[in-house]
Amino acid sequence: MGIRMFNFKKIDFKRIFSFFGPAYLIGIGYMDPGNWATDLAGGSSFEYKLLWVLLLSNILALFLQSLSTRLGIITGLDLATASRKYYTKSLNFLLYLLAELAIAACDLAEVIGMAIGLKLLFGIPLLWGIYITFLDTFLILFLMGKKMRRVEVFIFGMISLISISFLVELFLVKLSWAPILKGFIPQEMHGNALFIALGIIGATVMPHNLYLHSFLVSHRHKKGEEGENKKSLKFAMVDTTIALNIAFLVNISILILAAAAFYSHGLRQVAELEDAHRLLKKILGSTSSTLFGIALLASGQSSTITGTLAGQVIMEGYLEIRLKPWVRRLLTRTLALIPAILTIHLAGENSLNNLLIMSQIVLSLQLCFAIIPLIHFNSFPGWMGNLALNPYGKIFAWLTVTFIIGINGYYLFSQGAAILFHPAKENYIQCVFYWLMAIASVGIILFLIFEPLSNHSGNLKNKIWLISKKMETEKV
Repeated sequence: MGIRMFNFKKIDFKRIFSFFGPAYLIGIGYMDPGNWATDLAGGSSFEYKLLWVLLLSNILALFLQSLSTRLGIITGLDLATASRKYYTKSLNFLLYLLAELAIAACDLAEVIGMAIGLKLLFGIPLLWGIYITFLDTFLILFLMGKKMRRVEVFIFGMISLISISFLVELFLVKLSWAPILKGFIPQEMHGNALFIALGIIGATVMPHNLYLHSFLVSHRHKKGEEGENKKSLKFAMVDTTIALNIAFLVNISILILAAAAFYSHGLRQVAELEDAHRLLKKILGSTSSTLFGIALLASGQSSTITGTLAGQVIMEGYLEIRLKPWVRRLLTRTLALIPAILTIHLAGENSLNNLLIMSQIVLSLQLCFAIIPLIHFNSFPGWMGNLALNPYGKIFAWLTVTFIIGINGYYLFSQGAAILFHPAKENYIQCVFYWLMAIASVGIILFLIFEPLSNHSGNLKNKIWLISKKMETEKV
């Protein structure tokens, strides 16, 4: 019996490779300086016990990014444009403002991370480092003036640099694999462990990546027949899985490094990036601390590109306003520089790490405002055809939303309650702020969830059909 040879000539490698790239722009956002702070705190405070939280965050990220690619490939629309076509002008403007707040919070984390990286490597004061980060605008504009493939190559290079740095770091420490593997088993959490876990989830799954990913795939892959769309979805999912798992490995490397280098030496409260750099040099030597600084600088520089691109997508999608790249870049960076500079002047350099963590909390709070529309759009048969979410997909999607709403609600209400019972009267304003944020967030979330049900079912189907037809006529 003859052996049937596999015909490689029939494989369209050019088409397959055309799907690889967008997810790496997304993946770099999952290993930005905000992730570093939460991973360091988790590893130094609780050893390997929060590794399962990182695994859960990665699973949620993979699922949500897959919904983003589905929307972009099947409808040819990014999330912001789809929202503009479906929601009213007033609701769209509110969602736009919330998305811009998320972009500003993201870029703030990059500014702080890059400034700290410059200080660690070259001894540049943080305030001057923040001013220097303004100059990276010119590098971003240079890259964005080239083809998107060159931007993706640059990002892939930064990801490789970060990955190699932490791979070498792990070789420099002595690892005990039994407790590491045990750390992937879910464990009960209380107090500070729970809050760090919330920070890890908030820092991992970020809303601007959902907007950007849907845009990138919608412009690279033209809408086709159902069979072609299925192939496109399969290739895009492979791209997403590889990129996000690389980010996942970097994050667990940071947490494992913190546990092995700090927790094992009795250093249980290492959350600040500067402290981590100093202690690594003391425990593992100058090579380790230098690699840490290089990786941090690369992380901040590459993550800021995705924030700029996402900002353009959001503004154009929601408002149909397209600014010149340098104008958009200056706007994004200015919004990030102001709070960083004010924090240094008013509270000192030591407060920057708190600002970095706060930026991740803001991102976590904004997440539901992007996820809920994304789930609705993926569930509309008029938009997605036979590739709309099946009942099991919908159940998992809404369980994800419920989980994220739960952890954010717990944080806001508990913080408000803690301040309410604090004896210092000056904290009352902060308490009111937390409660107002919680109530406003709940109101917007409930409206987004039940908005499709506010119409009669027949009118809803007609609305979806009209929108889908309009998309067909506008599709280029």
